[in-house]
Amino acid sequence: MELKKFFVNKLILFFLLSTLITAAVSLIGSAFDGDAQLGYRDMLTPMRYAALCMLPSLVMYARHELSPKQMLFRKALMLLLLEAAILLIAFTSDAIDTDRIEVVLVIAGSVLVIFALANLFLWWKDTAEAKKLNQELAAYQALHT
Repeated sequence: MELKKFFVNKLILFFLLSTLITAAVSLIGSAFDGDAQLGYRDMLTPMRYAALCMLPSLVMYARHELSPKQMLFRKALMLLLLEAAILLIAFTSDAIDTDRIEVVLVIAGSVLVIFALANLFLWWKDTAEAKKLNQELAAYQALHT
């Protein structure tokens, strides 16, 4: 994959993750600490998490097309790195009650759900782009045959 396209895709992923993380933080926060008041700095937390989540996604970069087996391995590695990074933040943060096992499980589960949703949305985007490209190619071939 071209490096420029790789970084454009990572930028798209960043904004997608920011949105999904904001929704997850809102839902989890409402469920476990609904009376908490947040400051303006707290509004940047989803973007910080999204930026952190971009680092494990770098394992997906390859100059050549990955085989399905390689792709699956890299996706699994990325998920493992994401879970580790987010849980490390949770366990080192004073604001997150990691003494409660249900909080840790919900955080780990939300990472998995966000990972799945982000991949699903990106797959839909890629599928739409591929369909459009195939239609343009078919139209071009119809004109030149």
